[in-house]
Amino acid sequence: MRPERANIAAPELPGRLRWLGAERSPRMAELCAAGPVLVHFFDFAQLNSIRAMPYANAWHERYREAGLTTLGIHSPRFRFTAERAALAPALERLGIRHPVADDSRYAVWHDYGCRGWPSLFLWGQGGALRWFHFGEGEYAATELAIVEELAALDPGFEPPAALEPLRPSDAPGAMVAPPTEEVFPGGGASEPWRPVAAADLLELRYEAGGAHASVDGAGELRVTVDGDVERLVEVEAPGLYDLAEHPHHERHELALRAGPGLAVYSISFSAGVP
Repeated sequence: MRPERANIAAPELPGRLRWLGAERSPRMAELCAAGPVLVHFFDFAQLNSIRAMPYANAWHERYREAGLTTLGIHSPRFRFTAERAALAPALERLGIRHPVADDSRYAVWHDYGCRGWPSLFLWGQGGALRWFHFGEGEYAATELAIVEELAALDPGFEPPAALEPLRPSDAPGAMVAPPTEEVFPGGGASEPWRPVAAADLLELRYEAGGAHASVDGAGELRVTVDGDVERLVEVEAPGLYDLAEHPHHERHELALRAGPGLAVYSISFSAGVP
């Protein structure tokens, strides 16, 4: 959405951040002097972050030659995503090619006043806030804001056709049904569920367009939906894994078994169209 004031200035980035994909720590003043800067906050195993990530990656690839700078800020939601060694492999799996800062102490998060994952901010040339959005959605409007800033930078700029929505629920004006609230099977976002025995089973009912697990470790998840044939999900590294996806908002029963060495922090549910 558009900011209420036109003079909100971009905070300078802390100098002690660890950056991946950058030769040196970027300076916002220098970046904004050259053109618009898109800053997005995410967690590599949080559902909304992962659903929004393909759009952020695409905007970087589409508009960097026209003058857009894209910066990712990884502010972890879970204890396991704060592990420094896990971040670089996660960025590779997600196909992120722009610089990303490790904000495990939430210094940038607090400077920006983020309200969840993902949080996105577009700064215009000169460093004034032009657009921001918290959570999923508004992809077409965000891309339009980027295009407007690049056109102001270069009146001869000819943008490509806007990205097509990746999912029916992403289309502008799409009506979606509220999904079941996120479940923390270990009791909280910082306490995972770890099976004690091979027979341990996590069972729950949900209404959504899909079910997804935030998992630490490596091993196998065994998933059964509505008592159907058990499906194997290979967990190769910490991250978010799809347990079930549906064409519409639907009601289902889920049964989940986790192999030894796996810790399930969250079961989250994506919105679907009715």
